[in-house]
Amino acid sequence: MKRRTALSALGAATLAAATLPARAQATTKITFGFTAVTDFASVFVAKEEGYFGKRGLDVEPKFIPLNSTIPAALQSDSLTIGGPTPSVFLQAVDGGLDLVLVAGGGLTAKNITGFGLVARAGSGIKTAQDCVGKKIGVPGLGAFLHVTFRAWLKDQGVDYRKVNFVEAAFPQHADLLRGGSVDAVVSADPFMSRITESGAGYVASYYSTFLPEGNQTIVHAARRDWAEKNPQAVRAFRESLVEAAAFMVQPKNDARVRAAIGKYIKLPPDVLAKVQISPPGPVVTDRQLAYWVGLMKDQDMLKGSPDVARLIAR
Repeated sequence: MKRRTALSALGAATLAAATLPARAQATTKITFGFTAVTDFASVFVAKEEGYFGKRGLDVEPKFIPLNSTIPAALQSDSLTIGGPTPSVFLQAVDGGLDLVLVAGGGLTAKNITGFGLVARAGSGIKTAQDCVGKKIGVPGLGAFLHVTFRAWLKDQGVDYRKVNFVEAAFPQHADLLRGGSVDAVVSADPFMSRITESGAGYVASYYSTFLPEGNQTIVHAARRDWAEKNPQAVRAFRESLVEAAAFMVQPKNDARVRAAIGKYIKLPPDVLAKVQISPPGPVVTDRQLAYWVGLMKDQDMLKGSPDVARLIAR
């Protein structure tokens, strides 16, 4: 299983750090922003299994409808730490926000088919070429699904500039397809499964399987000034996620992992039982972030060339 394989990538030394006793002298309050995807599972597990608490962190998960709004919420102090996609994070930094990464969320994997291109019933969309001239909803312009879908279109020989992209939050996808407001959406489970089961749409492509494995799908960012003033809290947050990752990859804990996800994403039991969970990747590397820089530069999304080493809190 990919989740079990992902554990080896965390590194023995980092995992060992997760077992150290809590060192925080006082409780640090953290408001954490998440969107409705399973890539945040390690945060949910760390909260429910008490990994944050034993390290002196009081983490309050807060639902954010659109991933692209997370950097602004960090800047305004509405969030202490938030989970933007790597592309949203890099665009925010490129635009002048002084943010750093304190940890990571989920990772890409070839066997993950939990997101893809979902076309409206009767639209006739089957290939990348069929998307030309169509209106396609994405849950955040410049976010993970938007950027990776455009990369797939380009890989298939299609000019993504000839596709009309509109921003639409996950919960709106089914209604937009039914009403004919969009021809397709780039969506993810559990919303994708609900759409197909209702007959409102069908999966035209699990395009995600073309992505390289082991790259971050979600990163956990904070303002640089907060991270520099709270280095112990940054380490404690990351170590909590490392411990949660170790918990997640053990098959015997699957039911508890899914229960933690269901609590925060509010999934019905039948959907929760089937939803795919991305491999956990709590430690972000320079290589992983550099992959996203390259992908975004290829789409003319960055003005500068960010120093990835400076963007990761150590």
